[in-house]
Amino acid sequence: MTETSQSVFAKASSAIEIERAVSELRYGRPVLMSDGARRLAVLALDCVSPSVYEQFAQATSDTHALLLTAPRASRLGVPHHGDVLVPLAGTSFEQASRLSYSLGVEAPRSWQPADPMAANSQELARLALLLPAMVIADVTDRAERFSACTCIAHAALKGADEARQRFEQVVRTRVPLEDISRAEFVVFRGGLAQKDQVAIVVGSPDVSGPVPVRIHSSCLTGDLCGSLKCDCGDQLRNGLKALDAAGGGVLLYLDQEGRGTGIGAKMRAYGYQHLGLDTIDADAELGLSEDHRRYEAAVAMLRDLGIARVELHTNNPTKIAGLRLGGIVVEGRSPVTGRVTPENQNYLRTKTIRGGHIMDLDTLVAAE
Repeated sequence: MTETSQSVFAKASSAIEIERAVSELRYGRPVLMSDGARRLAVLALDCVSPSVYEQFAQATSDTHALLLTAPRASRLGVPHHGDVLVPLAGTSFEQASRLSYSLGVEAPRSWQPADPMAANSQELARLALLLPAMVIADVTDRAERFSACTCIAHAALKGADEARQRFEQVVRTRVPLEDISRAEFVVFRGGLAQKDQVAIVVGSPDVSGPVPVRIHSSCLTGDLCGSLKCDCGDQLRNGLKALDAAGGGVLLYLDQEGRGTGIGAKMRAYGYQHLGLDTIDADAELGLSEDHRRYEAAVAMLRDLGIARVELHTNNPTKIAGLRLGGIVVEGRSPVTGRVTPENQNYLRTKTIRGGHIMDLDTLVAAE
């Protein structure tokens, strides 16, 4: 086997390990993380049943602990700038759940900084679209109790997003759209779990120069149901019209609901927003950072379409940075607009003031 073949095989093997671990966590079963000398048993509190939680406590002889990410620890008032581990001996499933993501919870009395391997378990949660409330125990000296569990090398997580780069076209076909001169849907398949992603090619963009491009993350509530809490549906439709007016372009529709956290976490955060929290603080209560989206898939799709230079239609500098990191040349930026409503004003303000989006706050003020 050549060195190149070995490298490809190793990457494929890592991707398989990650996919199996992600599946096991979503089914509410523990997985093992190993760095060769040390083994951690990891359980996702977001999916586990109370009975399995109790079995895990028994199997680890009550040495299990709860990972609180830095955003959640900060919201609880833990005096540490980073992820922490909270001992769970004698702590019920309900108590652990409240500590993980309920409002009005007191800071834990006992905690310690999370070591890098334990802290990195939240990467598995991100890939599984679960809340990063991970129950963890060092089982190096009792790994036989978890011999039936899927095991993942800690190093495999470092290549998780590299695995998301590999996409291939499945089908390309014309789809008539309202108020759009001509559009084709190009379906790509790849990345972890072989997800399908969609590129909407509007008109006939000239790929020899900078191509107008819009990256749009899926929003079930806004795109499909017309939610008033965001401007996503407007941005989707206005973005397509802007690409058409520019003489052609590409809209990448990425499966990244809730800024990459998934529909479950998004709805939990919505509940906290109804109680007065803004989007960033609501996510922090759930242990989430302000944006979990990644753009490796966007880079791979653009390259497959022969696009190396873009005029990006966005208000979000992070998207510009994501494409540039992947080697795509961003030659300019055009804003994307949506309606300002009483229901989404605070959302738009938060994106601008705290999220760094490039928007005209004067327009928001005038709309009040």
